[in-house]
Amino acid sequence: MDFYRNVLAKVPKRRRRQVAAQLKAIHAQESMESCARKAAEVVESLRTSNLADAARIVEEGFMETLTHARFPMEHWRRIRTNNGIERLNREIKRRTKVVASFPDGKSAMMLAAARCKYVAGGNWGSRRYLDLTLLQGWDERRDMGF
Repeated sequence: MDFYRNVLAKVPKRRRRQVAAQLKAIHAQESMESCARKAAEVVESLRTSNLADAARIVEEGFMETLTHARFPMEHWRRIRTNNGIERLNREIKRRTKVVASFPDGKSAMMLAAARCKYVAGGNWGSRRYLDLTLLQGWDERRDMGF
């Protein structure tokens, strides 16, 4: 995650494990409000530890990392990660390495498109990724500031 990398780049090596645990604690909370409270605690802790640059990055950027918290908690794990996309990219990369060189860009595009079509038509495409019934009434919750 770029957010973690940006923060940890401003932290001395000997303190990175501790700061990483604090950052993970922000995302381990049960609601958007508790995540924001925990982020404020982490910012204050970093400032008292003379890590003002890291504190500034956390303060300015933590809300962007909490987009998943606007959705039902049951969806958080799947929304927070991009494992499905990464898996598809690994499949395409593996297949392009087997071919090694393509005569033109169109043939590489055809290989990637064929793999995407296979995924969409196969078991990957038929499995339910999210329970959409949990999103009924979601617009109302968003209007309440969640």
